[in-house]
Amino acid sequence: MHSTTTPTTPGTVLSPWQRWTVLGIVSSALLLIALDNTILYTALPTLTRELGASSSQQLWMINAYPLLMTGLLLGSGSLGDRFGHKRVFQVGLLVFGAASLTATFAPTSEVLILARALLGVGAATMMPATLALIRLSFSAERERNVAMGIWAATATVGMALGPIVSGVLLEHYWWGSVFLINVPIVVLASALMLVVGPPNITNPARRWDAISSAQALVGMAAAVLAIKTWAEVDANRIMAAAATVVAVVTLTIFARRQQQLVTYTEPLVDFSIFRNRGFSGGVVAAGVSVFAIVGLQLVITQRYQLVEGFSPLQSGLVVSALAVASLPLALFAGAMLHRVGLLVLIGGGIIAAAIGSVVTVIAATQDSLVLLVVGMVVVGAGLGASMSAAPAAIMGNVPPRRAGMAASLEEVSYEFGGLVGVATMGSLLTLAYSRAVQLPEGAQQWAGQAPAAALTSGDPQVVAAAAESFDAAFLAVLTAVAAVMVIGGVVSTVLLRRYTPGTQSQLYPNNH
Repeated sequence: MHSTTTPTTPGTVLSPWQRWTVLGIVSSALLLIALDNTILYTALPTLTRELGASSSQQLWMINAYPLLMTGLLLGSGSLGDRFGHKRVFQVGLLVFGAASLTATFAPTSEVLILARALLGVGAATMMPATLALIRLSFSAERERNVAMGIWAATATVGMALGPIVSGVLLEHYWWGSVFLINVPIVVLASALMLVVGPPNITNPARRWDAISSAQALVGMAAAVLAIKTWAEVDANRIMAAAATVVAVVTLTIFARRQQQLVTYTEPLVDFSIFRNRGFSGGVVAAGVSVFAIVGLQLVITQRYQLVEGFSPLQSGLVVSALAVASLPLALFAGAMLHRVGLLVLIGGGIIAAAIGSVVTVIAATQDSLVLLVVGMVVVGAGLGASMSAAPAAIMGNVPPRRAGMAASLEEVSYEFGGLVGVATMGSLLTLAYSRAVQLPEGAQQWAGQAPAAALTSGDPQVVAAAAESFDAAFLAVLTAVAAVMVIGGVVSTVLLRRYTPGTQSQLYPNNH
């Protein structure tokens, strides 16, 4: 990701077919990374049944992956600068493939959680290299912007397609197939990168700040643990308080270390770049957009499987409206950014998504699947525009020497938005269900268990009571997502109010 700090040489010029093949390789890897963010949403009820996962284990099956990836992203970009982005990309692919095999045949919930964590390590290793390899392969600005637009669209659609891919696989195969699908793509991408990839350019002078990377990882992990624990029905207050203290202290130490490093070396984060409203608006857009996608997909896929009796494929198709609507708007935004500007595409996109989120809330109160799909189409269209324009807002509004840092922050904003979305919305779903459920006499053994347990108990009275409570929790989560989107729309519009059509949207348009 820190490609602008690594000089290119005349030997790095690739032929057209090589450049676009490299784009296909890194886009395939990015697609896997994005898919694995959401692919378990449809599979979660199956995993709960097959592995006997508790509510806490279910959340960590999902959270372990983005947690490790988010915590490691800030430091992994500098590894690419030091050892070469091509080499680091290939190492990340191999780790990702090995973790996928482990997850495929995981015998217990604990093994699956560890495999998901290892997937996060592999994803964090190769994700910064995807944009760096695009930068090294495409020297012409116009071609590079098109390639970056495809990159952004791939990330957006990948997250939206996760539940659908999972549903198709679960319709015909066992749950491990949702991980096994990664392996052949990893093997093919690794082989092609060896043949057509750009030369591996190293920069031994670039240092890797292991201390800062560890601080970021510990601080973010503690923050997620605190959110999850506080949201539990019978919260372990000691653990929740301890996690909160660790998160605040560690992230404060991290921030102070970055302020000290900026005076004499390259920190992982220079917080002064947030003073640029275009950059900050892009970061807000990236985080809020992914929060909405994962929040909606997590709760909708579970509700329609557990309450309505949909198959994994059917529930995946319900949320496919997000992907269908986001792709054309993502491509449009990339092509029209120079004319339309950041305010319309990002601010307007998030406001449109907020309107769509409100429609999903109305649909839940009326139990209307058609209206729910309409709301998701509006959400997908708005987020497609905002997420496609966000990379240009982030990368184009920092000086060249901060481009690598900005790129890492861009990816962290995506992943952290998803991480917080899963942690908060998953916890809210469980909390609201537990507070609302009123089981019949003699069925108290289902109290305190995951909603799936009561909903699949086979007792008509228990199932009816659990379904009513789950619907109340479903409405609570949709309302929370809508509230976050409204706030995100207001914040992004205020930040980007000067980036109107016809004005300059990027201070450094060639800084990609």
